Amino acid sequence: MTDFPGAPDPNAPRDGRRLRVLAAMSGGVDSAVAAARAAEAGHDVTGVHLALSANPQSFRTGARGCCTIEDSRDARRAADVIGIPFYVWDLAERFREDVVEDFVAEYEAGRTPNPCLRCNEKIKFAALLEKALALGFDAVCTGHYATVVTREDGTRELHRASDMAKDQSYVLGVLDERQLAHAMFPLGDTLTTKDEIRAEAEARGLAVAKKPDSHDICFIADGDTQGFLAARLGKAEGEIVDEDGNAVGTHEGAYGFTIGQRKGLRLGVPAPDGKPRYVLDISPVNNTVTVGPAASLDVTALTAIKPRWCGTPPAGPGTYTAQLRAHGGETEVGAELVGEELRVSFTEAVRGVAPGQAIVLYDGTRVVGSATIATTQRARTASAQ
Repeated sequence: MTDFPGAPDPNAPRDGRRLRVLAAMSGGVDSAVAAARAAEAGHDVTGVHLALSANPQSFRTGARGCCTIEDSRDARRAADVIGIPFYVWDLAERFREDVVEDFVAEYEAGRTPNPCLRCNEKIKFAALLEKALALGFDAVCTGHYATVVTREDGTRELHRASDMAKDQSYVLGVLDERQLAHAMFPLGDTLTTKDEIRAEAEARGLAVAKKPDSHDICFIADGDTQGFLAARLGKAEGEIVDEDGNAVGTHEGAYGFTIGQRKGLRLGVPAPDGKPRYVLDISPVNNTVTVGPAASLDVTALTAIKPRWCGTPPAGPGTYTAQLRAHGGETEVGAELVGEELRVSFTEAVRGVAPGQAIVLYDGTRVVGSATIATTQRARTASAQ
């Protein structure tokens, strides 16, 4: 077979064994190249596309999503070129319950969820992995940019991808050690640009080589998150208030806002200093949205719940770096697990942290684990939000 730049040799094998690998193929270029690399490394690979909607036409069309009929056809063509068996598995009901309904419920409660992270946790490395193991597969392969490292004692760690520009370890921070033991990320050691990945796909004869990357949320067909939520939760008019409780505007549903939002506020009363105002707080209880200056977004500490560890939970307080959003940078933090609650303090204040988001802790490139942000402490108010 042809050798391609950056292709691991072999692709994350388990002690050099030939594995039965189930390759999740979204219909995009990354998952197609990942499946091809796993097959080229000598593993027994089967491709599978996840049907995540009972009505695929209701999901995004064209090349922007990962859940359409077009995507399943692209995945099938890629599997044919690679020369591996291919199936479509219906996980629409699980996806609706665990991802879509959770997404709506979180916004209704005034929080800001990450559906891609939840999909990795509940669908790709829970429902899919459970089914794969039941059928005798050894590992699930995806096109994520991250790396699984096997230690001398046989335990596995999740690390950032070699190329930080493409690193996706943040959305994989929910994986536990058992799931990592059955995860394969053939693109994680790729020190190449996305253009080179596309060139590799073209050299392999994969028609998805020039297909655009997916964007936004796959189950919101037109990209209008507020409209999607309004259709399910209904309009609920309320007030937009400043930090002193003075009404400065109205809204049609508090669920349509997120902490740190600046655009689309349509405020009727300008700020006294003439500067932009941002969403500081969302209260579903009284259906109000609080706005204020950018400085009021500065967060010095937070608590997070539902921690998930990529290995042994940390013991006692420690110093880490943290990532607070999928495409965000790192910031230094002190963190300690107290019971089932993660308490985090920031070395320097950070801005725009929203309950419902995930915080992922790192020790160098190693992913320590993740948790869901529950409360924040603001620099200006020094009180829990």
